[in-house]
Amino acid sequence: MLKRLSLVFLTLIMSIVVVLVAAKGSPGDNVISFNEPIILMISIGIVVFLFIPPLAMSFFGNWVVRIISGVYQCFIVLTFMGLIPIGFLIPNGFLTILVSIGGTIVSIASVVVTLLIGKNKEVKS
Repeated sequence: MLKRLSLVFLTLIMSIVVVLVAAKGSPGDNVISFNEPIILMISIGIVVFLFIPPLAMSFFGNWVVRIISGVYQCFIVLTFMGLIPIGFLIPNGFLTILVSIGGTIVSIASVVVTLLIGKNKEVKS
């Protein structure tokens, strides 16, 4: 449980870092930026809200709950992977690419740990 919780929490931190990095180098008016802190806080709040289900499901060891959590986290992996090519399209997007790659790696590790940890528990007599 602790491994699953820590990896999901680390993925949450990586998601918040991506939002902050994207806000730092925002090129236009219709994007998240530090010039509008309320919208930035709302965006971070939405990210935290979207991570409540996998954080809650990481406490449970039931196989069905772990599969649902793994599928939910696969959507997070796809989101991080989608940010990698977007980093090439924005000016000075190298930091966005690096954080997105790190988030992809952490998210994939979280999915693997969610689905595999606790699978081979045997009762010893």
